[in-house]
Amino acid sequence: MSGIDAQAVWVTTPRTIELRPEVAPMPGPGEIRVQAIASAISQGTEMLVYRGQVPPDMALDLPTLQGSFALPIKYGYAMVGRVIDVGPDVERVAVGDAVFVLHPHQSVFTVPADLATPLPRDLDPTLGVFMANVETALNIVHDSPLRLGETAVVYGLGTVGLLVVQLLRMAGAARLVAVDPLPHRRATAEQLGVDLALTPDDGLPGRVRELTAGRGADVAIEVSGAPAALQSAIDVLADEGTAVVASWYGAKPVALALGDRFHRGRLRLRSSQVGHLNPSLAPRWDYARRTATVVDFLQRLQLAPLITHRVPFAQAANAWRLVDEHPDEVVQVAIEYQE
Repeated sequence: MSGIDAQAVWVTTPRTIELRPEVAPMPGPGEIRVQAIASAISQGTEMLVYRGQVPPDMALDLPTLQGSFALPIKYGYAMVGRVIDVGPDVERVAVGDAVFVLHPHQSVFTVPADLATPLPRDLDPTLGVFMANVETALNIVHDSPLRLGETAVVYGLGTVGLLVVQLLRMAGAARLVAVDPLPHRRATAEQLGVDLALTPDDGLPGRVRELTAGRGADVAIEVSGAPAALQSAIDVLADEGTAVVASWYGAKPVALALGDRFHRGRLRLRSSQVGHLNPSLAPRWDYARRTATVVDFLQRLQLAPLITHRVPFAQAANAWRLVDEHPDEVVQVAIEYQE
């Protein structure tokens, strides 16, 4: 069999999606060819790309991406598909396996087999699109200094924020406060068991101190993508508390007041980025262990309720427009392909 005709999503100009023809070649040694089942749109990084808000000269960070941040670009990193062909010397996966791949939105594609992660056979393969976000959420929790019985505040209840909420509870958070301006996201967080779900205007520092006998939060996690949320995350912390900055702001400026609470409270700011493991965990954790843990969590976390919309691949432009223009209706949008 030779190359298979395919289509892929390209962002050609800010807020413009185009389906462009591609060819998925016959897999060579160590390669597999994959028929897409579903892919997920990232509300953070991917929407910055869609809006043209990424520094244009920034280097691409995945081998499966094409183009540049100056646009056009073929972008995306949450793809699940089924293996339809394998090349020589492939042992990890077989024809018929469902796999997760850090790959842009494309109907059929060929990649090195070591870029694919096999999914459990009893897992609904569409839920595999959460793998990248679960990996990010796990890394965020590993980067936080939360201890059993402490209080955490999570800013931003998109997909990653709602996963962080679940993992923080598993990690031992005694009290969880979730913050988001959108009612349906707060309602989802309440269904997942947070103690308080508040808007950014709900008098956060005071409400958090009421919940914690005047201390404040031990950890605040900023994953909203809104620069203003980082100041609030600092303001709710107890002395010696830590704000974990998981958002990528792209080209958006961030202004902080660091002269009072931050300085006198000896507060900490910690960046969390999924490309790097917490170095303090290096004796016990590597990327292989993190991947295996994420695959296990795909079967333990509440993922299905996070998919609010399923859009056919042929209508991909509508999906990006929905996330961009109607965030009040969206948690996770899944693009579905016809197998």
